[in-house]
Amino acid sequence: MATPYLASQLIERAYFLSQVLARDLQTVSGSMQDDGLYLLNALLDVKFSDLQLIPYYSNFQITTVAGQEKYFIPNLAEADTTTFNIGDVRFSMNELTRKEYFSTPRVDNLQALPFSYRYERVLGGANLFLYFVPNQAYLVNIWGKFALSEVTLDQDISLVYDLFYVEYLRFALANYICAEYGQTFPDGAKEKLKEITKKLKSISPADLSITKRSFFTTNATFDWQFVNLSSGYWPF
Repeated sequence: MATPYLASQLIERAYFLSQVLARDLQTVSGSMQDDGLYLLNALLDVKFSDLQLIPYYSNFQITTVAGQEKYFIPNLAEADTTTFNIGDVRFSMNELTRKEYFSTPRVDNLQALPFSYRYERVLGGANLFLYFVPNQAYLVNIWGKFALSEVTLDQDISLVYDLFYVEYLRFALANYICAEYGQTFPDGAKEKLKEITKKLKSISPADLSITKRSFFTTNATFDWQFVNLSSGYWPF
């Protein structure tokens, strides 16, 4: 079992790394601890929007509710793929742009298989919109980048992040602390932060492959033609 790594420990070690406080001579307490937590959460929130520096792809599952179009996905920074299942059969879905989803003509609240989807970033994660509105419970699988946007002092961040990423946060937070207290970030730490940042960008890169939609191959996405010809099931 991994040793817990609390946010308060990360803050303390970042203060020492920044040289704003002297190790073994001073402690992090009171307003300095409050400042450290504020800066750590500010850092996490900024990194939540910097997708290159989030190396974690994971699977998140939801079960749809009949008649419900919108679903909140906590800590989701970017969705890479979204599918739904009918039993053991997995079905692909079609991602729509904001304009396609929210402003093109359609019959609202039409309940059927959820062929299309749209994600919108919101506080603490993202909202997933499904159309057609699900007509029953379906298992939806989301593969994407997930990250913390806020922590508490006693939160064990080792449950979410590997040590290499915690080290990145420690160096980045030390840099924030130096800026907050008007100190110069030590040159050695600055170079190490650049090195870690460069390595992070090469971990779990995005899938840049392109899929073309065609109505003449079995890779076609669902639309009205499939609904009318197949009752929503593929292959028909």
